[in-house]
Amino acid sequence: MNILVINCGSSSLKYQLINSASEAVLAKGLCERIGIEGSQITYQPAGGEKEVTVSPMPTHTQAIQMVLDALTNDKTGVIKSLDEVGAVGHRIVHGGEAFTASTLITEEAVKAIEECSDLAPLHNPANLIGIRACQELMPNTPMVGVFDTAFHQTMPEKAYLYGLPYEYYEKYKVRRYGFHGTSHSYVSKRTAEVLGRPYDSLKTVVCHLGNGSSISAVLNGKSVDTSMGLTPLEGLVMGTRSGDVDPGALQFIMHKENMDIDQMLNVLNKKSGVYGMSGVSSDFRDVENAANDGNKKAEVALESFAYRVAKYVGAYAAAMSGVDAIAFTAGVGENDKITRKKVCEYLGFLGIEIDDEANSKRGQEIVISTPDSKVSVLVIPTNEELAIARETLALVK
Repeated sequence: MNILVINCGSSSLKYQLINSASEAVLAKGLCERIGIEGSQITYQPAGGEKEVTVSPMPTHTQAIQMVLDALTNDKTGVIKSLDEVGAVGHRIVHGGEAFTASTLITEEAVKAIEECSDLAPLHNPANLIGIRACQELMPNTPMVGVFDTAFHQTMPEKAYLYGLPYEYYEKYKVRRYGFHGTSHSYVSKRTAEVLGRPYDSLKTVVCHLGNGSSISAVLNGKSVDTSMGLTPLEGLVMGTRSGDVDPGALQFIMHKENMDIDQMLNVLNKKSGVYGMSGVSSDFRDVENAANDGNKKAEVALESFAYRVAKYVGAYAAAMSGVDAIAFTAGVGENDKITRKKVCEYLGFLGIEIDDEANSKRGQEIVISTPDSKVSVLVIPTNEELAIARETLALVK
């Protein structure tokens, strides 16, 4: 079965067509600037060159139609007709408490996703637009929703409740939900496979480190804690997001700068993190180059990032009464040997020893700890699209 994976944003749409039997990517691409002047689609068949087509996409329906046309075109299409698409898997950011696992898309499911939109006002409405567009163009094709938050719904109350009046949880479901769940699930499972250990007997910390970063504690195959919260703003210092900050500091700044809460949140989400600390960039490579050139603020920003990662890993080792494996993934986690090394140097008390030669590899699935290390440390490239395809297949086959 061929499965079309859709990741729909407010003005963009990523897609992959995956053969579920071989798990090969048949084609992939990106629609950009949907509803905005200068919209375009990038399409790349397996083994072929990227094709970029500039064309108006007033709505997501037109964008989906262009994706389907690219997949079936006579010259570089990878399927002859849409009948060869057995199902569509949709990435959905927030499932609240309504969804503890992936689900078949029904009208009842759509309604429940809509009810979660207050928790992710920038993402869930866009995800729903993608679902509706696919339903319009492929009305007889089964569809599945795969939620960023579902994997973390196994967290106990002691981990997900905030130290706030309980009524806010009762009335508004204010709690920690966590994100990047599809990635954390895939990477923790793959870690067990690489180590040849049963998934339900491992204590694993997954470090999803990129422009958006989160860490999870996976105990015996279940997420028991994670660093992001009600929104993706909580937790680590990130590319442009602040991570954990004393709320009193925010009130202090707002009074001094005459800001309202929306302006403050804009600062926290878009002007903070390593970008705000360094004054250089949200791209870790740029910040690293600046640090190498003697920029003190850039150096401190990178040190702060590694320090926060190590603190969370240490905390989750305590939460699980130990740790068997630490897995690095996502853009920084997969490619930045310096950050990995810095994080692990803080964790020497766990008996971690890093193989510098193995750690020098970029973007490879590899064990980077030595055979004598008491904790296995791995780099596992994430594959959220494949994880979505697998979840979709499991529900429709």
